[in-house]
Amino acid sequence: MSSGGLELPPGDGGHEGGPTDVPPGSVTLARPMETGSQIGPELDWGTEAWTEVRTRAQRAGRAYVWLNLVEQRLRAVVAAVLRPIYEPVHGEDWAVAAAGPAGQEWVQRAVAVREVSRRKGYLLDPADDNVLSFLTLPQLRELMVQHWPCFEPYFDDRRDVELALDELEVARNVVSRNRALNETVLAQAERASARLLEILGGGAGVPSAHRLPVDALEDLVGDRFADVVGVHPDRVRLQRQLPAEDLFGGARRIDAIGIGLNLLVQNFSGRRLVRLAESGCRVRLVFLNPASSAVKRRERELGIKKGELSRSVEMNILHMRRVRSRLRDPGAFEIHVFDETPRFTAYLVDGDGSDGIAVVQSYLRRARGMEAPVLVLRGGRRVVRSGQESDHGLFETYREEFESVWVDSRPVS
Repeated sequence: MSSGGLELPPGDGGHEGGPTDVPPGSVTLARPMETGSQIGPELDWGTEAWTEVRTRAQRAGRAYVWLNLVEQRLRAVVAAVLRPIYEPVHGEDWAVAAAGPAGQEWVQRAVAVREVSRRKGYLLDPADDNVLSFLTLPQLRELMVQHWPCFEPYFDDRRDVELALDELEVARNVVSRNRALNETVLAQAERASARLLEILGGGAGVPSAHRLPVDALEDLVGDRFADVVGVHPDRVRLQRQLPAEDLFGGARRIDAIGIGLNLLVQNFSGRRLVRLAESGCRVRLVFLNPASSAVKRRERELGIKKGELSRSVEMNILHMRRVRSRLRDPGAFEIHVFDETPRFTAYLVDGDGSDGIAVVQSYLRRARGMEAPVLVLRGGRRVVRSGQESDHGLFETYREEFESVWVDSRPVS
């Protein structure tokens, strides 16, 4: 190198422990970091990190489904109310006219996005080839607020609508930016969405929803799981979500089969049963015969004292007999016993109609009924498989099993 040129330093050869054979005027390349080095970012994700991001994605997915339902419903409401007002004068630009001067910025942005989608062929459905389909939830809300006198005849309280939309805005910001959504915000978003859909007249359309609210994911992908809408590790967790009062209250028919039927007998008062029956509810209960050999075998399975289970079942039957004796029409409250090996316990509420709910537990050898897993079934729902429709889900299977045992059982006087 000429004397007038710039001579580069000889790498890190002057450092202690560094290479001593680096020729003058050369530059050393950075060496890969050794395994276990504490210098530089950690690029590997372990099991815990993957579990965390999957949990975040699952929560965001649930929230997205709710937000999508709300946005589509609100879009339909805005169109139903404002289109007849603006479309006769402004044609397909009615949404632009409805936005007015205050909304020119965001409505023009929606117009631009629609044009880009048109050019690139992103529109998958001709029904979405309009400005309204490109407005976000806050913009739809703004249209509603600006024209509230037009919406007022359809809704009782503007404040209820705005409060629900305020709660949703938190979740919407989190989901749209892929930030972590905690369980509290997710639960808040689901409650607000359900309330808002109810206010906007966008209920689930399932008759039994008043007893067990229809979850957004159940409504969308419930056909993948027949008619199972809930699975709980034990009856304690079931009753936290679906208390006996919510399950049996207001029923027009209750059919139950099992060993002692504790979920009904011990968690729904006799006074409430009397009022329910007097209001027209028909009740059919099938207990395991407390004097049968099947009860003795069950006692041995559970490892309890001889006669303990049979006395418990007998007390439940006596309690139900007292309820029946107080009714003007005892024939509406029937009690039977069966002598076969008990295989499951089931409570079918309104099982003869399209709005039935069932709670089913299988008997495990070493677990009491309170400890056994629980399935919650919703009746009257169509199960779709490969384009074929069928009404025969698990609910119907257990209803037929109940009817079979009922025919073979004996009445209790």
